[in-house]
Amino acid sequence: MTSDNAAIDRYFVLGNPIAHSRSPQIHARFAELTGQAIDYQRCLVPLDGFAATLAQLVQDGARGCNVTVPFKFEAFQAADSRSDRAQLAQAVNTLVIQNGAIHADNTDGIGLVNDIQVNAGVALAGRDVLLIGAGGAGAGVLGPLLMAGPRRLVLVNRTRAKAEALAARHRAHALLQAMLQKTELLVQDLQALEGDFDVIVNASASSLAGSAVPVSSSVLKPGALACDLMYGPSAAGFMDWARAHGASPRDGLGMLVEQAAESFALWRGVRPPAAQVLRELRLLLA
Repeated sequence: MTSDNAAIDRYFVLGNPIAHSRSPQIHARFAELTGQAIDYQRCLVPLDGFAATLAQLVQDGARGCNVTVPFKFEAFQAADSRSDRAQLAQAVNTLVIQNGAIHADNTDGIGLVNDIQVNAGVALAGRDVLLIGAGGAGAGVLGPLLMAGPRRLVLVNRTRAKAEALAARHRAHALLQAMLQKTELLVQDLQALEGDFDVIVNASASSLAGSAVPVSSSVLKPGALACDLMYGPSAAGFMDWARAHGASPRDGLGMLVEQAAESFALWRGVRPPAAQVLRELRLLLA
């Protein structure tokens, strides 16, 4: 690194694959709009090399990282301290590095909730919500979805035991929400899913794998909001499915920008204008 940029704080997004990530573009725009001097880069991490890569970045003076698939569980384990929402999820997407110590957080869930309620204009309070998937993505969004106060939140996963374990970690939060806003947290079998929903969130690996949507269209109430956590070509199949069955489709681009804004605020102490950057990014991609 040259002396000209020695004072610039460095941040990375860690994943495999990673070339598709829009995060560097988003954070560069955040920095421009808030007057922050940062350098944010993609980092392709070997599938068996997360701990070693992170240790090297810490040694080299990195100030923080975003973490994407498939390393969110490993990032949780690698941290020296963790936020409450990271503890609930046991999967993290944001690392804050200070004096060689790593603090872990998860901004995915609040990013999703902000995108649904602010950008899409759909209130979650009192609604019926279906969350598909109990892996790292689902774990990151369950807590904030609960705290938004839906009437009913149903969690399904290919392996029911994994969904049960995730729900059990959130049981205290669910009980609090049940008292405050009468929220009900349920786990159902994916193959025997009953009921229809106002909001459906696909946090499963189906879109990334190019697989079929793992639930029947009967889960969609007329005009339901159907959100996929993926964006770009990976989300196209889910979006087409939702549109074909009368739902309002939404990809994960808004969540990406909103969770990035939360990460940026943790790192820099200033919240960037996420809605503006999302509008700009959608225009660019269109």
